[in-house]
Amino acid sequence: MTNQYNNVYLDTVATVVGPFEHEGPLSKRFDRSYKDLYMNEDSFESAEIHLMKESIDILLDKKNIIKDKIDLLVAGDLQNQITSACYTALKYNIPFLGLYAACATNTEGIIVASNLIDSNKINNSIVSVSSHNMVSERQFRNPTEYGAPKPSSATFTATGGAACLLTNEKTSIRVESSTIGRVVDMNQSDPNNMGANMAAAAADTIYRHLTNLQREPSYYDLIVTGDLGMFGKDILIECMQKEYHMDLSKNYNDCGIMLYDTENQKEVQAGGSGPVCSALVMYGDIVPKMKNKELKRVLYVATGALFNPTLVFQKENILSIAHAVSLEVVE
Repeated sequence: MTNQYNNVYLDTVATVVGPFEHEGPLSKRFDRSYKDLYMNEDSFESAEIHLMKESIDILLDKKNIIKDKIDLLVAGDLQNQITSACYTALKYNIPFLGLYAACATNTEGIIVASNLIDSNKINNSIVSVSSHNMVSERQFRNPTEYGAPKPSSATFTATGGAACLLTNEKTSIRVESSTIGRVVDMNQSDPNNMGANMAAAAADTIYRHLTNLQREPSYYDLIVTGDLGMFGKDILIECMQKEYHMDLSKNYNDCGIMLYDTENQKEVQAGGSGPVCSALVMYGDIVPKMKNKELKRVLYVATGALFNPTLVFQKENILSIAHAVSLEVVE
């Protein structure tokens, strides 16, 4: 399902990161960073809630707008029952829609908010996501105290909070179109190889987006996926070439690789993951380049693995999904 929009614009963005993200190549692009994983809180879970709240506070401060002027908050995270989003929504007392699409939550949020704005149901919406490395690791894989070694294919859940403001008031960047993803089964069951799990979902969504709008990959200055990492990136390029006869090699990258220095930050393994991973790269690096007109057309495809530890232990396959959002500079 692909939709084009007439009056949806990206206004303000905000980012807050943890220590590993601050040590990466985009360190100077974020609004705020922390040197430890607690963010002055008593637990990692509370720290993640802090990150989402702080990103929204920064966003409101940048825009110089009070929360009462915001029509809707759309947010999601990886904690059980999207706890970070729910506790954040309590603070702001804004009408709230909580979403879960794993690491594809940010683009899903943008799509939901964009459709409501474009249909004149609301005038604006904040879209926010968060994730925390320690919270996600002990929830989805092993207790962090266990210290389990990881294979080279494993990705590293990013720690941070990110938020954007979408509006019907014209800005320099518009949300031009979107494609809603389909659930895909690649017959994979390894929670330490998310790239292999999610590459087919990204390929399916990219192909449908381009085909539905009768575009070639070259239409975009950049096609960027979220969280496939080093191995998944290669799988996607190969899949697009063999299955769909489309060449992504000239204008494609992955946020999981862009967020970290995978050569020197050995702990990140194959690259970043988590709902906030792609949002940090988009809002910290890509959106500023669009505002400077270094990039004019970007296809943002966040990818998510849909699973829980119980199903993994029961040897069920890990499903995946990818949602795409097209952003264009307003000339």
